[in-house]
Amino acid sequence: MTQIIQTIAQLRALVRGWKAAGEVVGVVPTMGALHEGHLSLARRARAECDRVITTIFVNPKQFNNLDDLKKYPRTLEADAALLSGVSVDVVFAPGVDEVYPDGFITTVTVGGVSEPLEGRMRPGHFDGVATVVTKLFGMTEANRGYFGQKDWQQLQVVLRLVRDLNLPIEVVGCETIREADGLAMSSRNVRLTPQGRAVAGVLYAAVTVAADEIRAGQSDRMAIREAAEKLRAAGFERVEYIELRDAETLMPSDDPRRPRRMLAAAWLDGVRLIDNIPV
Repeated sequence: MTQIIQTIAQLRALVRGWKAAGEVVGVVPTMGALHEGHLSLARRARAECDRVITTIFVNPKQFNNLDDLKKYPRTLEADAALLSGVSVDVVFAPGVDEVYPDGFITTVTVGGVSEPLEGRMRPGHFDGVATVVTKLFGMTEANRGYFGQKDWQQLQVVLRLVRDLNLPIEVVGCETIREADGLAMSSRNVRLTPQGRAVAGVLYAAVTVAADEIRAGQSDRMAIREAAEKLRAAGFERVEYIELRDAETLMPSDDPRRPRRMLAAAWLDGVRLIDNIPV
């Protein structure tokens, strides 16, 4: 079983020994309830670093909905067992009081890239993400941080955070891992009913067709409207957004010469699903 550490002092003592030996340290930040997507990040870190830390912390500051926070699965022992299979060196699983001790008042805000899309739908969410990621980078003193591209906007927020604050860490974005029907792996997927799970792959299929149509010359607006109609026809309760954005700035983009990303969020079975693909 992979070692579980719960205090910053213990973790830093371990990391300083690694650093003194000249070893490269990678960190994979997670909120637990691990699946193959998380494990793929850990494997990538294992292949590229001498030492690997996976953090497991359900961050209350990035939840807008307290009910969602309460429902988020906590499966530390099962997660540690999975991580043992990919030879992670240590699991850092601090409690809330360890990360946000009494009197903690600092918030890290990344402007611009955090404001549209998820930032609009979940006010304050990225402040919570930026704050905890900054803390985890400082706690782990890692050389490299590994993040999935499924949360594309989050990845851009972290990249901007590191760039603007000159943090001494390399951020590595890793490909989205998908189920056989294309559904992006997520800890939320287990909350889908069997009926919902059977149609959830329509999200990926619809945005993929829309992206193909845009590349072929169809108008963005028409392709996106057709994608939204497909989701509603499949049983999705609500389509929050399907938008074509500049891949880096996340501003609206009609310039095919720049990398672009189609991002989507929709509700199915009371579960909020997100996805994105390059265009």
